[in-house]
Amino acid sequence: MNTRLCLLLLAITVTSAIAAENNKQPWPRSPLVFKAPFLALCDEACPVVREQATRLERTSRRAFYWDSYAVRGLCAAYDMTGKKEYLDASVAWANGMVEFQKGMIPKGAYYIQYYRKPGESEGAWYVADSSSIALGVLAVAVRCREPQQKEKFLNSVRAYAKLVADNWVRPTGGVCNGHWPKSDKEWWCSSGIFGSLAFHLYEETGDESHLKIGLGTLDWLSRQDLFLTDYPLPTVFMYSLEAYSAGLPHVKPGTPLHQAVMAQLAKLNIWMSVNLGGRAGMNYITQWGSKFGGLPFHLFIQARLTGNQELQALGDKELACIAKELTAAPASDNRDQLGLFVMMSYAERICPGSIDRTSKQDPKNPLGRKTD
Repeated sequence: MNTRLCLLLLAITVTSAIAAENNKQPWPRSPLVFKAPFLALCDEACPVVREQATRLERTSRRAFYWDSYAVRGLCAAYDMTGKKEYLDASVAWANGMVEFQKGMIPKGAYYIQYYRKPGESEGAWYVADSSSIALGVLAVAVRCREPQQKEKFLNSVRAYAKLVADNWVRPTGGVCNGHWPKSDKEWWCSSGIFGSLAFHLYEETGDESHLKIGLGTLDWLSRQDLFLTDYPLPTVFMYSLEAYSAGLPHVKPGTPLHQAVMAQLAKLNIWMSVNLGGRAGMNYITQWGSKFGGLPFHLFIQARLTGNQELQALGDKELACIAKELTAAPASDNRDQLGLFVMMSYAERICPGSIDRTSKQDPKNPLGRKTD
């Protein structure tokens, strides 16, 4: 059976499975129903992000990579509402990341709030976690109106990207996880998150070297069986899909890479159509289960880019499921973590393109679509 026919059959299977699930119960299509819970999570996260900005030591399991997802959500919320507290907290956090970065060894690394500290030359340090931080700093940079402040944050992200490109991006396209005792090989998590950063840096700066790295990560990821890992699948998919969601607009249709990317996405979407809505048997209020919160973000982006509105309906249903989980759960680190990831999903659903817009795009209408 040729490749095109396989892809067609796979696409039909995905669409049919998702449509069958969505038709069991109607779900709200208006993004307005998600705005109130999104802003409630932003108000909850805002003071914590500001407090975290200068903490050398963790006081709980929360760490800077958690904050980065909150910051990306807060930046989108600032675009939507103009609420200065959201941007102020995000700027304070980004300033903290830059100050810690100045003392890090190797030069350009971000401090991840555990293991290797500023001034230390030994100990574990991870590309994956640091790339999440870089995405948060970049989100703040594109919203800075003061040129010197914007350049400071952009230079910080550029320095980090150069460090990783020079040391941990492999000829295969995959990205290693820095000073990780477990492995010095390419890894899905570092490849997915750094790949996303590379695409967004290209979009902001126009530097073609970032685009080349991003496309390389997609090529490597699309050759991996992401179902065969040592980690729970919601975690694998949420982080790997970072590169796909950022990179899909840059992959030329009809090319071998595009075919490989779409085939990989189809496999992951089948899994989500079967397992979202609590059917995977995982507790959402856990370290690994919290990653369900980020999956609708990727579904919404795919729906926008491919025109497959069944994916949007699937994401809507998952947001409703997560909202129930957050309402019922008592305060805990992992409840917070689920909330931080779902902030990304809410923002993308309410204002498509807002999470990862460039400084050149309209804050309230980043995709330039007609509004009512």
